[in-house]
Amino acid sequence: MSAISRMREDLAAAKLRDPAARSSLEIALLYPGLHATWAYRAWHWLWTHRARFVARLGSQATRWLTGIEIHPGAQIGRRFFIDHGMGVVIGETAEIGDDVMLYHGVTLGGRTRDSGKRHPTLGDGVAVGAGAKILGPITIGAGSVVGANAVVTKDAPADSILVGVPAKPRQRVVGEDTRALLTAPDFSDYSI
Repeated sequence: MSAISRMREDLAAAKLRDPAARSSLEIALLYPGLHATWAYRAWHWLWTHRARFVARLGSQATRWLTGIEIHPGAQIGRRFFIDHGMGVVIGETAEIGDDVMLYHGVTLGGRTRDSGKRHPTLGDGVAVGAGAKILGPITIGAGSVVGANAVVTKDAPADSILVGVPAKPRQRVVGEDTRALLTAPDFSDYSI
């Protein structure tokens, strides 16, 4: 997929997820979560091509400009969207699937100084509410919703709802409305 196609896909994903979005131009110029994601892709490319110092330098400049810190070693899927974004931190060994949405103040962090995998893995279609902390080398299954300010330190199966401190997963009931926590929209249409 070309870089332009990927950027168009990102714009469409933002438009679908943010009811305040009015146009692709507005999103492209004014959404720091999108700017941080686009910059991350450049820094990640440098990271994977062994230009690690330059990648880290670039990611720190992006952090300074957007208030969003994404380590260039993280792995992020397609149609990733950060709404508002200020205070988001994504660690080096974090893995994020496709169609994931984070709100401001989310941390995908570690709990140890050991080397190796130390940050979370989020499956496809996960939505994470404002201020939530997901810590350690855990996996949040596809389609799960993490409520605002939840602190998650244990694995959760697919289609879970995680709320509380510490968060405890429970299965989503068929047809359950999770908009009170946040909403993971249907992505059947990516037209701009």
